[in-house]
Amino acid sequence: MADDGFWMRALAEADAADAADPLAVFRDRFRLPPGVIYLDGNSLGPAPEASLRALAEAAEQEWAGALVASWNSAGWFDLPTRLGDLVAPVIGADAGEVVVCDTTTINIHKALHAGLSLRPDRRVVVAEAGSFPTDLYAAASLGAALTLRLEGVDGPELEGLIDADVAVVLVNQVDYRSGLRRDVATVTARAQAAGAVVIWDLCHSAGVMPVGLNEAGADLAVGCTYKYLNGGPGSPAFVFCAARHQAAVRQPLAGWWGHARPFDFERGFEPAQGIRRFLCGTQPILSLRALEAGLAIAAEADLGAVRAKSVALTERFVALVETAAAELGVALYSPRDPEVRGSQVALTHPEGYAVMQALIARGVVGDFRQPDILRFGFAPLYIRHVDVVRAVRTLEQVLAGRVWDAERYRARAAVT
Repeated sequence: MADDGFWMRALAEADAADAADPLAVFRDRFRLPPGVIYLDGNSLGPAPEASLRALAEAAEQEWAGALVASWNSAGWFDLPTRLGDLVAPVIGADAGEVVVCDTTTINIHKALHAGLSLRPDRRVVVAEAGSFPTDLYAAASLGAALTLRLEGVDGPELEGLIDADVAVVLVNQVDYRSGLRRDVATVTARAQAAGAVVIWDLCHSAGVMPVGLNEAGADLAVGCTYKYLNGGPGSPAFVFCAARHQAAVRQPLAGWWGHARPFDFERGFEPAQGIRRFLCGTQPILSLRALEAGLAIAAEADLGAVRAKSVALTERFVALVETAAAELGVALYSPRDPEVRGSQVALTHPEGYAVMQALIARGVVGDFRQPDILRFGFAPLYIRHVDVVRAVRTLEQVLAGRVWDAERYRARAAVT
């Protein structure tokens, strides 16, 4: 534990870091509840003020006012590709290589089939056993004719599972529990050297670090927009497909929005040229309009500065935890090296769920993952260095005072 003098010095240092922060101007562009330190942006980002205005405009003027004319006058039909072009620089892609549509799960299914369509003579898919479950559900649904190899089950290292039989490698840039960060260029090069296609899941990295898809020569990628891109609950996801693959790639969900001539209403399906072939049905326009403002903020922020602040925030958090709370039952679950850590820090505690509930009750919002993981996300556009200090101080108080009620929360944790 640390004394009051330690915390006063820590706050003074954090104040100085915030005063010199080039990203500080972005915080006021989000609506954050008073008195809350929000460290759960890796699950759901807060609402940008501009998104709330865009929703009101879309509902009251475009939908209620102009009605069906808004498909043209407000540019509704082109929103998936227009927003895709906003996502593109955030993940290191070019215009015309990203489309915003559907959900992450649906887009993973599309991307898996698209990758297989590029390697029809191969029947093996490689993924991480510890991946977010929806990735594994999608991979397992490909059918008995394919073999699924899992890192952590069939071999200790992902790269060791990639050989001349592998068609597709599905891999997360940042692990959703530990925050482990993989190098996009290294993994892509290793897989492509064996003739495989790589699909990157960017859900926990897009918006908080450079991704560099084209610099790495990446093939395909998917990601969500409701975390660090602040698009709102259930906001549409995105798909990236390198321009060099777009003429040959095939995805299984044929629908009228993905047709080459959607308003000809032809009986037979002909896929659209370019990235629009990853569309299928009509998209949720109000969600897209809300998302547009969040993407505009992400496109405006310098990703180098964002990543530098992310590292600084997580390093401060880890150092404070190690000094003030390590003897109180928490342990670091995330990598200690910031170069292989995303923008989140995971800790473990035997009563992790109850501890997190006690933190939330005191205004420090993180989240819990089974069996004992406390996750804290650090979104550099609205999290301050003083927030980090106050969060760890609250964690120390919770742990030292044992203010959680383990019996009360244990049964609830089993079903959450």
